[in-house]
Amino acid sequence: MTALAYRHQRVQRLRRLVARRSARDAEGVFVIEGPKLLAEALRAGVVPESVYVDPAGVGGGDGLTELLDRVFAAGGRLYELEAGVLAKVAGTVTPQPVLAVVPRVEVTVDELCQRDPTLVVVCVDVRDPGNAGTVLRSAEASGASGVICCDGSVDVFNPKTVRASAGSIFHLPVVASGSVAEVLDRLGRAGLRRVGAVARGGDPYWEVDLVAPTALVLGNEARGLPEAAAGLLDGSLTIPMAGRAESLNVGMAAAVVCFEAARQRRSAAHGGGNGPAAGHLSL
Repeated sequence: MTALAYRHQRVQRLRRLVARRSARDAEGVFVIEGPKLLAEALRAGVVPESVYVDPAGVGGGDGLTELLDRVFAAGGRLYELEAGVLAKVAGTVTPQPVLAVVPRVEVTVDELCQRDPTLVVVCVDVRDPGNAGTVLRSAEASGASGVICCDGSVDVFNPKTVRASAGSIFHLPVVASGSVAEVLDRLGRAGLRRVGAVARGGDPYWEVDLVAPTALVLGNEARGLPEAAAGLLDGSLTIPMAGRAESLNVGMAAAVVCFEAARQRRSAAHGGGNGPAAGHLSL
């Protein structure tokens, strides 16, 4: 297998896919980094189109050789890179020994609604890729039905978002676009109560009934939910702060509420009522 140099056309394409959302959108693919994400893709039945390997990183006991064998057996193409090329392409401080190009994994809002979702997390103008990845990870880990990233939010297939998701992007239905108005209208027509997370003024999150089908709407890290979204909500919730911090970042807020929803559903399943504390406020 001939090692590809930095200026090789395939490497230049890989660079574009890492750096540009427009390139990822045009080709319907995105880039994942490292053996863990490659393993998660294969576990989810996603076969990489192509895999680029730094030969110095193979054989380090991380199971990469076995993963590459599985990729090859599934029909994926393997390419060796010259020394140092992968580090330049990845642009990270400690690059992984492998990059892979995989097909986008996403659904439409209609497809998600047809699955009778119980908890959908909606990101409105969420700009930080790390926060978006944490939202994906928290939603998947807590058993949420899906995540929607509305127009104006960070690209859910941004390499930083994909890394922060820790593979959850392959195991959770994701909607990667849609106007706020259209998304919230569709979710409302599907029978979901649209509940916005706000820094103050909402009902305490543990008093809100999250057992019923719910769309948890999260806003911008600094500005919160825009007025256009606020006018389409059925209610709001707040995570009260005991210390001097004004609020949690959007990724942490998603984790708190998503796992509260999971707790309430477990309680309801074991005969503990609908989950929220006594005297809860229905939205």
